[in-house]
Amino acid sequence: MIAPGKPGEPARTLPAEDAAKEMPDDSPNAADFEYIQMMIIHHGQALEMTELAAHQAKSDSVKRIASRIAAGQGPEIDAMKGWLKHHGGARRASGGASSGHNHDHAAMPGMATEAQLKQLRAARGAAFDELFLKLMITHHDGAIIMATSVLSDGNNVQVEEMANDVIAQQTSEISRMREMP
Repeated sequence: MIAPGKPGEPARTLPAEDAAKEMPDDSPNAADFEYIQMMIIHHGQALEMTELAAHQAKSDSVKRIASRIAAGQGPEIDAMKGWLKHHGGARRASGGASSGHNHDHAAMPGMATEAQLKQLRAARGAAFDELFLKLMITHHDGAIIMATSVLSDGNNVQVEEMANDVIAQQTSEISRMREMP
């Protein structure tokens, strides 16, 4: 394997076993597993909310942003489920309940409560648009908090890439939603 040198130094050719020793260990840790497991649930709720927009929203711009959110988060859920499967499936965060980590919806930033979802399901027209935007901006803010957290606590490069994608996509969508009347 060819290993790049430091700036100004030539590349080196290393035997495979030496190259493996120089590669950073990006083995998933508990934070990576917790993020993926929670984000699957978090994105699932966003899809539940976006499904309502096609029939209940008044504004075409709300319908479009809901469609855009669904188009982005559906494949992200599939990628996260694939990552979990590839890494041996769901795992509990180390430390269990005593570490303060659980998969209760209330523990995830930005999740709408069942009462808020019921209100959204009942809303129509402009009232739906206003509530949808309020809840989805909060939901996206929560996803960004979770993604930022795994960037500092996680260890896996793929999870880091997924988290960076979530931050970029959802920051952009929040800007669009805040501009809507």
